[in-house]
Amino acid sequence: MLKQVLSILIICLFAGTAVAQDGPLRLRITDGVIEPLPFALPAFQAETPGSEGVANDIARLVAQDLINTGLFREIPNAAFISTPSSFSAPISYRDWRAINAQALINGAVAVNGDQLIVKFRLYDVFSGQELGSGLQLAGTVQGWRRVAHKVADAVYSRITGEGGYFDSRVVYVAESGPKDNRQKRIAIMDYDGSNVQYLTDSAALVLAPRFSPTGDRVLYTSYESGFPRINVLDVANVGRRALTTAPGEMSFSPRFSRDGSKVIYSLINGGNTDLYMTDLGSGQHIRLTSAPSIETAPSFSPDGSQIVFESDRSGTQQLYIMSASGGDARRISFGQGRYGSPVWSPRGDQIAFTNQENGRFHIGVMRTDGSEERLLSTSFLDESPTWSPNGRVIMFMRETQGVDGTASLYSIDIAGRTQPRQVQLPSAASDPSWGPLQP
Repeated sequence: MLKQVLSILIICLFAGTAVAQDGPLRLRITDGVIEPLPFALPAFQAETPGSEGVANDIARLVAQDLINTGLFREIPNAAFISTPSSFSAPISYRDWRAINAQALINGAVAVNGDQLIVKFRLYDVFSGQELGSGLQLAGTVQGWRRVAHKVADAVYSRITGEGGYFDSRVVYVAESGPKDNRQKRIAIMDYDGSNVQYLTDSAALVLAPRFSPTGDRVLYTSYESGFPRINVLDVANVGRRALTTAPGEMSFSPRFSRDGSKVIYSLINGGNTDLYMTDLGSGQHIRLTSAPSIETAPSFSPDGSQIVFESDRSGTQQLYIMSASGGDARRISFGQGRYGSPVWSPRGDQIAFTNQENGRFHIGVMRTDGSEERLLSTSFLDESPTWSPNGRVIMFMRETQGVDGTASLYSIDIAGRTQPRQVQLPSAASDPSWGPLQP
């Protein structure tokens, strides 16, 4: 993996509040429908010969990241009355107020061989203030996309007060071939579908990759031995090892603990499917459930104290929460239909899930006590929700109907401001798992 961003040199941006005329700029995010904040992003200044192309690419990607959130609206360049003549030139706030820009992003790019320097400043137009002293990033020309995502993350964070998610990656299953003979590989991509790399070949069936909390390892289920077994894969060198189980046992549906030291998963032994936990350091296995029902799809709470999982112990597939050490579980899903694939939000306040009712699949969210359930999507088949690092966006798999049905990845804001947006990829895709922000 290339070290695409070598250093963050200066980070000093002011976090402000949304009614810009009355105070510093801040966009408050609620679950209601809001008017996107209008921003202006003139072409980034090319400070060295030959850097015009990458300067334009970076500016366009920053704008696209912000627009895709549904929180921001870009004012077209054709509406501009004036533009900054250089990175350090004074800002004519009157011209930007006249076109109703609330935020202004001004940037500059310099290229020296393979080295890239990107600077930008963020301005609150109505208060007439620069929001801090700006941000400067150093990286490589090949890594310009990461630099752009970092700029967008900084803008997003300072205006919303939340962490960003653009400079992150997603691991997923890349699919090819006909539906009755689908070839599957573990792949990794940037959050927006760019820079796809393959981590396994298609020699064996692979399922359900799951990122570690630090983004350096991936768990997945492989049928290489003829039985489902869990593998741990190192992202940097693509080395892998199997999670040890007894002969004849089948393990699947793994997830890391929040500190990455343990793995929780389902294991079939003697006809029963129960939840187990393995310490990756010592190899010690702990059985967490013991029932004739099927327990699967476990997910840790952010503090590691609880586990949400799906079980048919009540007669239908429903969601339950129990202590991370096992014991009694309480049911939290009580709506119509069947519930599965629960995933705890990084914020700890919500759980994403799949709901199946009347032949339709939905991606939804609920509070950890089962209240305030909301369905965000509906289609022939929506499955495998995964949270963005800041807990604001969910990515999931959608498969179309019929013999030629194809699986694709979609993302949606949990506040419901936008319709599901397809992630553009070179092939069919399923089972996404969103990793953390990159260092």
